[in-house]
Amino acid sequence: MENLVSSIQNYYQQALEQILSPTFLYQVGALLIIYLVGWLASRKVRDLFPMTRNEPQSGAHSLQTFVYRLGGTLFPVFTITLLKLTSVLGKQYQLDAWLLEIAMIIAVMLFLNSIISNFVVNKGIAAFLRWIGLPIVFLHLIDVLPKVIGALETVSFSVGNVDISAYGILRVLVFGILLFWLGRASNNMGKDIIRNQKKLDVSTKEVFAKLFEVALFCVIFLLLLNIMGINLTALAVFGGAVGVGLGLGLQSIASNFISGIIILLDRSLTVGDYVELDDGSKGFVREFKMRYAVLETYDGKDILVPNEKFINSLLVNWTHKDSKQRYRIDFSVAYRTDIRSMVEIIKDAVSEHPQVISGDDVAVEYRPDCEIDSFGDSGVNMFVEFWMEGVDDGQNRVGGDLLLMVFETLREHDIEIPFPQREVRVINEDAIKLSNTTP
Repeated sequence: MENLVSSIQNYYQQALEQILSPTFLYQVGALLIIYLVGWLASRKVRDLFPMTRNEPQSGAHSLQTFVYRLGGTLFPVFTITLLKLTSVLGKQYQLDAWLLEIAMIIAVMLFLNSIISNFVVNKGIAAFLRWIGLPIVFLHLIDVLPKVIGALETVSFSVGNVDISAYGILRVLVFGILLFWLGRASNNMGKDIIRNQKKLDVSTKEVFAKLFEVALFCVIFLLLLNIMGINLTALAVFGGAVGVGLGLGLQSIASNFISGIIILLDRSLTVGDYVELDDGSKGFVREFKMRYAVLETYDGKDILVPNEKFINSLLVNWTHKDSKQRYRIDFSVAYRTDIRSMVEIIKDAVSEHPQVISGDDVAVEYRPDCEIDSFGDSGVNMFVEFWMEGVDDGQNRVGGDLLLMVFETLREHDIEIPFPQREVRVINEDAIKLSNTTP
């Protein structure tokens, strides 16, 4: 009993000496200065950027919420950095910075716990990180983790030529759960960023989101295989052989898939474009799939066009760069018509149509124009050209309306639309008279 009391007194005396020593006081002062500098620096940096300064409203973009929460970690990050820097400098000058090291370990643990609380929504993953992840980090910080790993490696058994240890199983489980959670969280954020790109149409966003998801989980799967100790070189050889076989068997599907990606990247074709294929098929592009695009015709039919057809064959995109299109309608008038006056009358009539581009504020080349096309057998062949937004078909049918307007305008101004005329010349009139008088 006396020995126990004596030991306690010795420990108390040593602790008191440490607390009253100048080194301890220096470290306490350094801690106060570090926390003050860290708080001031984090506040200054956070106030510089609106995304970290202003709290996002309800329904804000996930990236904005993430950046705002990340701004809340600036203070512990600066503090931990300064603690580590001060501890290293203290060791170089032969100072026993044990208090700074303890403070840094506590700060790291509190920082990681706050990260879990702010960023991990799934309760199961949050509990896993608190009860499994944090103890592992703590053991690493106090340099005990290598001893624990060594003890777990001794618990092993063999299955054929494969050695399985308790450490290997735990490592795969821990990193597997962590990687797939990070993959799912990154996938959700990446999809949210892609789907909020206003320059991309809906189908393009979905394709890029799916490609991002596939690529991300492929990377995670390869990392997990590496953690499991599987030789990726042999797997690459096997995957190459399988890829060659699949490429030969699914050549058409692969070609259509890659063609779809090229179309999305070079933006030669987008949803809503009116296109005409080399076989005469016409329609609006309604959506893109991984293998084909859907064209909707004016009679309600859907044409499924393989993506490679847009790459390998002639394609007319009516609305690629500009939705304005120029059209013309033809008509004829009699030779005795005052063409100059009639031309101005037709221009004014066509300009009144609501879908025709016209007006004094419109460039001359986009205004309706009426000209002579040719001299026909029965009259003067005329045409009127006009520009309109969209395609002259379906609901935007303008040509038929303008033909009716031209017809009514000509009748209103008593301008004759000639019928086909033929001149018959009699060469031998005496023979005809003789045939008429013969009984």
